[in-house]
Amino acid sequence: MTFGFDSTTDDVLEGVDLAGQTVLITGAGSGLGQETARAVAAHGAAVVLAVRDAGRAEPAAEVVRAAATGGATVEVREVDLGSLASIRAFTDGVRADHHRLDAIIANAGVMACPEGRTADGFETQFGTNHLGHFLLVNRLRPLLADGPARIINLSSSGHRFSDVVLDDINFEQTTYEPWQAYGRSKTANVLFAVELDRRGRDAGQRAAAVHPGSIMTPLGRHITEETIATLNEARAGREQPAWKSPEQGAATTVWAGFRADAEEVGGRYCENCHVSAVTDDPATAEGVFAYALDPATAAALWTRSEELVGESFPD
Repeated sequence: MTFGFDSTTDDVLEGVDLAGQTVLITGAGSGLGQETARAVAAHGAAVVLAVRDAGRAEPAAEVVRAAATGGATVEVREVDLGSLASIRAFTDGVRADHHRLDAIIANAGVMACPEGRTADGFETQFGTNHLGHFLLVNRLRPLLADGPARIINLSSSGHRFSDVVLDDINFEQTTYEPWQAYGRSKTANVLFAVELDRRGRDAGQRAAAVHPGSIMTPLGRHITEETIATLNEARAGREQPAWKSPEQGAATTVWAGFRADAEEVGGRYCENCHVSAVTDDPATAEGVFAYALDPATAAALWTRSEELVGESFPD
């Protein structure tokens, strides 16, 4: 069956039985994370909703509970991806209460926010979007050990704004620019998937990065007229895709996580429910820049990330 731009989560998961599986989703309190959780719960998966504020996420949890079938459980747990201490406490709790996970969807993130620092002093977007997930996913990987399992990192076409800059993650050598910072973090999301897949494929742990498309979600809460003007300038001359609904935006996540063949998507960047071609043409709407898939950069990012979070993770 062929899926594409207009496909929804329900289209992609039609006929898929996820009963007996447990899926952990970050940023599941709204937007794409909520829709991803709803869709997999509707097909029988137990879901762990990883959210920053459990109280604010309760309406989303109720939507997911209402959709759940086959007695699937819906669990809400708090974690702040901008705090390594919070992530360690969260992952310790998940490991204490669960003996396995079948999928981790690294969905949470921030976009084009004003310059700031996480609790541990990292630039906010890189620290939250990449380092927070780097630590969370790696500390939960033992629960995926039996395989088959998948890790899906939400990236963006915003990766085109910048490659990672490993010797200046905090913009101490260059002037902070919100979209450059976002681009670095989204490229890091792809590179993290590349190295995760290399390390985990023999054990059946496969990883991929996905671009959901342009969707109106709370991710855009920091957007201002100034950042929109900067974005439009950066996108000048590029073919612009249409907007998607959350159901369409989350379709590529569930396609890569639960429908596509592991060999097809492992270590790749996906959009519109297919694996993207590598391109060097900034005018195209689709495609992934080669630097985001570079295995040497992916390995270097892993090493640098271990140094930054103060924890090492074996293959």
